[in-house]
Amino acid sequence: MAAEAQYAELARQLSAIGTLRRGLARLLPVECPSGAAAVLALLDRHGEMRMGRLAELLSVDMSVTSRHVAHAAGSGWVERDLDPGDRRSRILRLTPAGSAMIAELHRRTAGVFARRLHDWSDDEIGQLIDMLARLRDSFGDHCALPRDTAHDATAHDATDKT
Repeated sequence: MAAEAQYAELARQLSAIGTLRRGLARLLPVECPSGAAAVLALLDRHGEMRMGRLAELLSVDMSVTSRHVAHAAGSGWVERDLDPGDRRSRILRLTPAGSAMIAELHRRTAGVFARRLHDWSDDEIGQLIDMLARLRDSFGDHCALPRDTAHDATAHDATDKT
């Protein structure tokens, strides 16, 4: 098992990846802000879904999800059809224009990686992909983590004793 120092270093490296992600978001077309791009990416990856499921995958509340979907739908990238199983709900799906925008987003980000990682071997890039996929699988589809109440209580108890 990895030492605590290794997990701390992993956290620092992932924080730096957050900076990289924000930089990649600046490459998005002006008409496709990051929230709309996230909606498109999730619909592309998981297929059609209800708004509640999308909110779960985005790890944001329903009002934020609704704004992102409204932008994507207003741009013609997403359809919102009534759910035949529950007429109060909507099913979201990509339109052909949404698929075209996803293709453009993929083209832009692949271009950045191709330029920045030109000195990496195919094997190294493959290893990185495999490791990132494994990390993502370890956390599941939800990025938001539940609060660790046991750890919080232990930390609280430790500070009470000092």
